[in-house]
Parts: sequence; structure tokens; C-alpha cells
Amino acid sequence: MGEQLRIACGVFAAINFDKQPIFPYIYWGLRAQNHRGHQSHGFLTYDGGKFHAHRSLDLVPKIKTSAIQEWFGRLPGYIGIGNVRYTTSGKCDEKSLISGTQPVTASKNGLKLAISFNGNVVNTFQLKKEIGEHFRDFSYECDADLISHKLLIELLKGKDLTSAVKTCMQEIEGAFSVAGITKDGDFFAFKDPHSIRPLCAGHGLDSKTYAFSSETVSLDVNGLERDFELEAGELVRVTEDGFEREQLVKEPRKAFCAFEFAYFARPDSRFDDKYVYEIREEFGRNIVRENPNIVKDADTVLSIPETGDDSAMGVHEESGLRWERASRRHRYVTERAFILLNKERYATIDKKINILASKIKGKRVIITEDSIVRGDTTRVTIEKLRRMGAKKVYVFVTFPRIIGPCFYGIDMSTYGQLIGSKHNTEEIAKIIGANAICYQSIEGLIKATGFSRDQLCLACITGRYPTPLGQRIAEEMKKRFLEGYEETGRLYELEEAVQNVY
Repeated sequence: MGEQLRIACGVFAAINFDKQPIFPYIYWGLRAQNHRGHQSHGFLTYDGGKFHAHRSLDLVPKIKTSAIQEWFGRLPGYIGIGNVRYTTSGKCDEKSLISGTQPVTASKNGLKLAISFNGNVVNTFQLKKEIGEHFRDFSYECDADLISHKLLIELLKGKDLTSAVKTCMQEIEGAFSVAGITKDGDFFAFKDPHSIRPLCAGHGLDSKTYAFSSETVSLDVNGLERDFELEAGELVRVTEDGFEREQLVKEPRKAFCAFEFAYFARPDSRFDDKYVYEIREEFGRNIVRENPNIVKDADTVLSIPETGDDSAMGVHEESGLRWERASRRHRYVTERAFILLNKERYATIDKKINILASKIKGKRVIITEDSIVRGDTTRVTIEKLRRMGAKKVYVFVTFPRIIGPCFYGIDMSTYGQLIGSKHNTEEIAKIIGANAICYQSIEGLIKATGFSRDQLCLACITGRYPTPLGQRIAEEMKKRFLEGYEETGRLYELEEAVQNVY
């Protein structure tokens, strides 16, 4: 992946009706999803009306055998929710990151709830104003705070959980896949009316354990069976009889994030009936079919590990070109390019991937990338290939050219950071030093996923956003950007960006 983009979060939640400790399920569920969030992690368990929480920065830690009982004592209970997070809302200083670590709680007048959330809220300013009228000391560090307090406000009005969630679905704009627990032990999950971010449900073979997860790999690691992906606008509650499903809000179309297929999800996760790696292999086959002349001029295929590996397999199978496994990631060089200063970013990118020069020298090389955002990593890689004697370098990119920001949970929220918003394909190729860039077509991407066009969010590659405020912000800020406006932060968090579009 070009820039190691950040997605908002990964959610895992579970209950055991034999009242066995739930912490091991939550722990392993988050470990399996740590790719979705490296900045912070949190566990929250429920034990007879009490919440117990542990929140910390960085990756989910390894637990030493000697410390296991301490963790069980710290997080007792038979219901639990967990979260791994990257920031796509709020500040990024250490104090704010700690304050914004999920799961979050909200309480007032004897009511209390906890939620873990994946997504991003667009109508932030409206919600902050409303919540501030009920909670004078309200502190906003992440969008989960907005959702938890909005839900609590509706419960304080005397609504039951179903009615309160329905109001949230109707009045919160954006992407939100939520798992939660009330003080009374109600265990539930719900999705926004467009189903933008993933959330699936599964159960144990003993029918005593039930879980919600952003990805199926967290069910797999816990020995749980996948039952279904939550529908758009659906609330699911869990009782000893199993899942109780109710669709509360129905929009004309879904808008599942297409970027999940290209980059974010683990290759061994499954959406509907397809594994992600199978879809990525088809992406590679598509690009070969769409660019036969480039393929004829190439000698070998090289992937940018690891998200380019599956598409490289597809390119190899369709073209007959050898996939040369001559690029390897240094497993323990884990610094992220996006958190580094520009002067540090180049050196770190160069150190993260090892390329075997003797396999490249004199060759016309196709390299496979999942996407190009800023272009930094791809440019550094191509420079490295040139130094090693590559005769030509073609770039096959599985995700179409990104032309607009995301407001729904991917931290590419300004036009200025997107090389594709300012330059066409030929210009990008020149900037990063490639002989040519071949993006997969939008139609090819859609067909490979097995979804239809009106089931996917393609906003960042088409400019057509699934929610009205998101569309207005994008149009207003694109106009200003083209006129020379200097973006100073995420567009949906800038008051000057949104004050004319509400």
C-alpha cells in the first residue's frame, strides 16, 4: 500500500450465556484485527451491572503467562466489547489519543451504556451542539463519544433501545457500525442506513457464545461460525435464544466501502460468499485484460508486499508472466509512513521493503499496488527499482484513481493529500517515475466484488457521495481547493468548511 492509510477502527464484541469469562474472546478478536488500528486499543467487560475497562495506546499487547490471572481479575464478566483504533476524528496528540480510545461510555440519571464503533460521523457540529445542551461538560475526542451520548439522550427521553437506535440512524449522518452494552446487560449491534462499514455476526457451536465483528477473521480465531453480515439500518439484539434482527431504517441504496476489498480487510476475511484474497486476485486478472499491450511489453511481475501479493497472483495467472517473489517486507520495521515527518518518511519507506536486485536488473517489470494516494511509497519503490537496473517499470493499481476525500472512516480527508485529485494518470506516472500506470477500471472493480454499483460506496473515485451533507462538503471544498484554499485539517472538522453547507 502506498501510504499505509488509516481506517477508523476494528470492532469485536461477544457474550457467553454460560457466564464464562469473555475476555479471551475479546482479546483474540482484537489481535486478529490489529491491522485495522495501531494507535490504540481497548477492552470493556460487563459483570452484573458493572463495566470494567482497560484502554491503552499502540498495538494489542502480548500477554505473558504469568500475567493472565491479573488480566482476568481486571476484566471480569461474560459480556465484552473491544476496539482497535486509528484516528479519523479528533486530535492526534497523546492526551487526546488516550481520551479517544474506545470503547467509550456515557451515563446520566442512572442510565449507562458502552459502545465500540467503526466509521466516521459527518454532521459533527450539529451533534456537538445538541449534546452540549444535555451534557454541559461534554468532551469530544472521537466520534464514538457523539454516538454514545446521542443514544443516551434518546434513552433519557424514555424511549426503548429500538426507538433510540432508530432515531440515531435517522439523525446521525455518516458511517457507523456499533456494538454496545447497556447497564442492564442488553447486548446489541447496529449499522448505519447505508451499511458503509462492515460488521458481521456469528455464534459458537455450543450456542452459548455470540459475537459481532468487523471482520470474519476474528470469528475464525475464536472458533465461531459466521452467521450473517448486518444489513443497512439493522439493529440486532442477542438473547439466550440467539440473534433478534430488526431493520429499523431502509434507504434506497447501500454503500459498502469499496476500499475494504482493495486494502483494509485481511485477505482471509469474507464478505458475503467471497474471500477477500479471491477478489484481489480477480482485480489482477482484470488489469491484465484491460491492458494487453503493457503486458506484452513486460518480462516479470513484482508485488508491493503484502497487499499487492494477491493481485500479483491474478496478474501472473492471467498473463502467464512469472511472478518474481523478489520483494519482501522487513517484518519488524513497523514504523508507519503517515506518522513520520516528510524528511523521515523517505528513509523509512526505503527500509521497509527489500528488493533482490539480481532478479530485476535488465527486466521490464510490472509492480502491483493496491492504491495510490500521495504517491510517496510508490515513487520510492520505483526509484529503488531504477537504481537496481530495471529497464522499465509499469504500475498496476487495483483501486481506481482516487479523486476525492473520504468522510466515512478512511483518513484521507482533504483534496491536497490526494495526488489523483490534481493530476491525471499520465501526470501521476511522470511524478512517480513509472513508464505507465494502469488503474483497474471502476466497472472491473465492481464486477470482481460481486456487489452491484448501487451497493458500494465509490465516492473517493467517482465524486458521488452516499450522504447529502458529505456531498455538499465535498463540492464546496473542491471549489475552494481549486481556487487556492489551504486545507488545514479534515474537511468535516473545519467550521469554515461546513458552515455554508448545513
